[in-house]
Amino acid sequence: MMTNKQRGSGLPNLPLKTIWMLSFGFLGVQMAFSLQSSQMGRIFQTLGADPTKLGFFFILPPLVGLFVQPIVGYLSDRTWTKRFGRRMPYLLGGAAVSVIVMCLLPNAGNFGFSTTMALWFGATTILFMDLSSNVAMQPFKMVVGDMVNEEQKSYAYSIQSFLSNTGSVLATVFPFLLTILGVANTAPKGQVPASVTISFYAGAAILVVFSLIAVFNVKEYDDATYERYHGQPLNTPNDGQGGFLTLLKRAPKVFWTVTVVQFFCWMAFQYLWTYGTGAVAENVFNATDPASAGYQNGGNWFGLMSAVYAIAAVIWSLVLSKIPAHKNKFGYALSLTLGALGFMSTYFVHSQYLLIISYSLIGIAWAGMMAYPFIMVTNALSGDHMGTYLGLFNGSICLPQIVASVLSFAIFPLVGSSFPAMILVAGGLMLLGALSVALVHETHGNSN
Repeated sequence: MMTNKQRGSGLPNLPLKTIWMLSFGFLGVQMAFSLQSSQMGRIFQTLGADPTKLGFFFILPPLVGLFVQPIVGYLSDRTWTKRFGRRMPYLLGGAAVSVIVMCLLPNAGNFGFSTTMALWFGATTILFMDLSSNVAMQPFKMVVGDMVNEEQKSYAYSIQSFLSNTGSVLATVFPFLLTILGVANTAPKGQVPASVTISFYAGAAILVVFSLIAVFNVKEYDDATYERYHGQPLNTPNDGQGGFLTLLKRAPKVFWTVTVVQFFCWMAFQYLWTYGTGAVAENVFNATDPASAGYQNGGNWFGLMSAVYAIAAVIWSLVLSKIPAHKNKFGYALSLTLGALGFMSTYFVHSQYLLIISYSLIGIAWAGMMAYPFIMVTNALSGDHMGTYLGLFNGSICLPQIVASVLSFAIFPLVGSSFPAMILVAGGLMLLGALSVALVHETHGNSN
């Protein structure tokens, strides 16, 4: 499993196969997230949601993640099972629940509910879907922090980004491909088209398969091995230093400066996921009625563009893996700047094919967001309470999404209730994120 050569914090160099397996299940988990993010706006508008209230439905998932991720990290720091290790039991539990709700969500309009009840059912399902997906995703980030040294960490998170975006490509392209194959892309008013429903079923199946592959191939370090490599034992619940507020006070400065960058970036993507389908339908297909074929074609094309930005992210993540560690800030800022240009350009583009360029640039930003924050933060941590810290750091993802959704109730009317204009706003936010990279000063271990 490992060589005897010690690097970084005392952790050994791992074989490349092991590094891949540490993140392999991420592909399946990301499929769940990508189906959620690329199809949520479409599903809720199809069910009858008022466009001016669309942001409400996007508050629930990050609100759940804000509380769940730190708890999962805290508990998994204190968990050990002989068969499945420390982090993998949470992957199994999260994946199981996620599969159930992935099968329920696209059927929200098929149970004979009123429009209001269908929307509430969909909102509740989304809440549990995001909760379970968060529980399933977090172990992969934590296990890299547990087992990978600083020299290989950039490569490990780049591979995680690669697999994550590969899952995104598969998830977002499904509705488009199924439509080409003859699966219905329209449905009676208030019901989700079969092309979307079947995509969720396929995503659930892939989530199960890839999660099981990861669980049965990852052998986490037991307590004695962990102590030998990290130079300290795993902290116990009674160590007196594991409370959330205590850990936040002890957090290295880079934890907070990267959080500032994350704040702007995740607000931008929240608006993309909320208003992207409507923006493409309006700008390219001149459609605003969710029941129309033009709108549903816009939904398919937005899904395909989501695949485009995922493919671009896959390619760019491989480029980022070649950038030396001392150039991390440059790679991060460049990625976000190019992404900002991609967001802004969508406002002016009315050709569905020119959108490929815009979304490719957006994918470059996504690749940077998936790699650099975790590299910078985990490098600055000494190894103790790694899971809890990464759970707390997830607040830098969830909180800006919540803020963005709340502000959308004011911003959306302010820009004339224009879906394309909201993507332009997202571009401005991403540019602020790129500029904020200047605040980050990378550290290692416990230095600040």
